[in-house]
Amino acid sequence: MDLHIKNQLFVVCGATSGFGNAVLKNLVADGAKVIAIARGQEKLDELQKTNPDQIESFCGDITQSETIHLLLEKIGSRKLSGAFINAGGPPAMKTMETKLDDWDNAYHQLLRWKVELTQTLVPLMIKESYGRMVFLESSSVKQPIDNLVLSTSLRLSVVGFVKTLSQEIAESGVTLNIVGPGYHETPAINRLLEKKAEQENITSQEAKDKIASGIRMKRMGNPEDLGQLATWLLSPSSGYITGQTISVDGGQILGIHG
Repeated sequence: MDLHIKNQLFVVCGATSGFGNAVLKNLVADGAKVIAIARGQEKLDELQKTNPDQIESFCGDITQSETIHLLLEKIGSRKLSGAFINAGGPPAMKTMETKLDDWDNAYHQLLRWKVELTQTLVPLMIKESYGRMVFLESSSVKQPIDNLVLSTSLRLSVVGFVKTLSQEIAESGVTLNIVGPGYHETPAINRLLEKKAEQENITSQEAKDKIASGIRMKRMGNPEDLGQLATWLLSPSSGYITGQTISVDGGQILGIHG
């Protein structure tokens, strides 16, 4: 399927691993150009070597204002077609384990920078009457996941922010959507496995097996599958979809509107 994104420019956060890397690979496979953002220069260099004509590396912590300003300079006068907004999550904790400092950190880690980055990039897209933004959050915004109270709470704030903005600019040609993954085979799953193993006095592998057995499909997801969905949402083909939170969870969410 031709997504009609050849030579278009995209920003991908967390591009060297997990979901970000899956999205980047799909974009590149369809001929797009990508500004790949991550914190590790060595991994970025390796990534750029795989396709130097399409991948530009950008090393920095995207949750920091300085990095966002530098990103804007890197984009320059070029037309930006889309952005995949993605970064790590806070520690796995139960509600009564948390301290107020944990909530302050989660706000900065999950919400504040996304508002700043969105307010930086969306005007560039509105100017061109076209753009796609896809936010990587979690299926926990529809059905809570054990030990993820910080993630669930602050990601719900992101959902409210994205939904509101999508309505405010719906006529602009710019769309904003969210993908909410359940359990997937990515590095991010390790903090949940370690927490569950600690709580139940089992090994990480046993924790992984227990989680997988509780999923309707009896397995964890492949990030490549989510990457294909996110890439489609970043393409012109998704032009009539905005303000949506789409679960990718193997059927784990039980609600009718999951």
